[in-house]
Amino acid sequence: MTFSTLERPAYLQKMADTQLDLLIIGGGITGAGTALDATVRGLRTGLVDMQDFAGGTSSRSTKLVHGGLRYLKQFEVRIVAEVGKERAIVYENAPHVTSPEKMMLPIYKGGTFGRFSTSIGLRVYDFLAGVRKDERRTMLSRRETLKKAPLLKKDGLIGSGYYVEYRTDDARLTIEVMKEAVRRGATAVNYARVEDLVYDTNHRLTGVRVTDRLTGKLYTIHAKKIVNAAGPWVDTIRTMDHSKKGKHLHLTKGVHIVIDSKRFPLKQAIYFDTTNGDKRMIFVIPRDGKVYAGTTDTTYSAYPINPVPTVKDRDYILDAINGMFPTVHLTAGDVESSWAGVRPLIQEEGKSPSEISRKDEIFLSDSGLISIAGGKLTGYRKMAERVVDEVTKQLHEENGINYPPCTTVDVPLSGGHFGGSAHFPEFVHKKTAEGTELGLSEQDAWDLVRKYGTNADTLFQLIRSGQNKPHQDALSPLIRATVDYALTEEMAASPVDYFTRRTGTTLFNISWAKKWAEPVIDYMADRLSWNQEQKAHFQAELAKAFDEASKPAGN
Repeated sequence: MTFSTLERPAYLQKMADTQLDLLIIGGGITGAGTALDATVRGLRTGLVDMQDFAGGTSSRSTKLVHGGLRYLKQFEVRIVAEVGKERAIVYENAPHVTSPEKMMLPIYKGGTFGRFSTSIGLRVYDFLAGVRKDERRTMLSRRETLKKAPLLKKDGLIGSGYYVEYRTDDARLTIEVMKEAVRRGATAVNYARVEDLVYDTNHRLTGVRVTDRLTGKLYTIHAKKIVNAAGPWVDTIRTMDHSKKGKHLHLTKGVHIVIDSKRFPLKQAIYFDTTNGDKRMIFVIPRDGKVYAGTTDTTYSAYPINPVPTVKDRDYILDAINGMFPTVHLTAGDVESSWAGVRPLIQEEGKSPSEISRKDEIFLSDSGLISIAGGKLTGYRKMAERVVDEVTKQLHEENGINYPPCTTVDVPLSGGHFGGSAHFPEFVHKKTAEGTELGLSEQDAWDLVRKYGTNADTLFQLIRSGQNKPHQDALSPLIRATVDYALTEEMAASPVDYFTRRTGTTLFNISWAKKWAEPVIDYMADRLSWNQEQKAHFQAELAKAFDEASKPAGN
């Protein structure tokens, strides 16, 4: 299977012409994981999303594959144990989008964690998560702590716990899962909105009506089973099905800000208590010459598409940073970009947003709709396993077909076919040298290989072919190749898809994104045959995305 923007109508028509075993509504990490698991087990699987893949919560997280240390405080032992173990699995299957990150937990007099409780808590964390020996926690003295993080507040500092989390690019992780599902036979299309549900005479769900938002064409897709993995829109689909009753979603908003490392020269990722007394904790994480910080956790009641940070959100995080790093004196002018995400949690009466469990849950409706909500980015594979177990159980009961159990624990993601993470450094070294032979700088080649993993060969081929063709555009061979790859291999349908989710530059290098915006738009317009009206639409959409990333809304 290919995964090209140019073939989207053909993919939708294929789903409309096929009796699917499973149709998934939602192309975030849960939907993508479900598509991969189902396809590996042999189900004819389709997926649609009304936005871009990872366009919602799955590109707006803290960008960590982490076990949720703070959930130990809430005695969420199952969640810590499960997602803690999943960290290593994600890393093994996709080391190009997941990497170990040493995390520091500073200990202060009167803080949430004392030295003893931190030591015990991190030891329990290591045990529950099955952390390998070389990554287990150590306890650092005050002197050792300040040597690694000299900007930390010194008053009351006792020492720190030092442990490992895993940093990821959440959007690219989602897309690599989706690409692997497609490579194995799934059909997935973005910008395809479910308008209505289709039932038989017994009011059993048999399909959906979907509008291609890019062409306006309507398709009817039939499937034996339909999974609602729509994230913040799970209850929207349940309402459409007239099955929203009992438990429902509680949406909360999390905001992150990005600061240049020249202004905030942090070398060490840190997880710390805010100093304003609200008992929340904040991450500050160095990444590619920037530092990003977050997150907030507040109830969100507006429409969940494109949530934006507010001045209040931004200032809350700045106050937290300045409280813990008193010499940096950050101001609003230091914030280069920001993002907001909406978490689809399951309502628990009487609990604040921070206290609501991150556990996932499956809802079964009388019509046959299977909905899954809650959960964490890290636990996507296990969530997918549970929901596909339910699907295959129902198919067996109805048709007598036996499907194999989940085997995705050993399935590398697209770009991750190294034979395990141990081979990744050697691969990067070898392929970086190959990239320099194409005329790339060593840094550009290294960055490309790290980002695309074993798919780097396809990028190199695009660069080679581009060097032999005359071009009328202003793009470099490298940028042109990444745009071509996004269009032909990752179904990017707009400049926002490219800059925000395929490259992440809207968030982490917005000046570069603004510099190349018009040449990329011109190139995409030519490749996708946009008319002037379409081109103007996408220009305005990208300008809005840049504006929302760099300017917070009012309180």
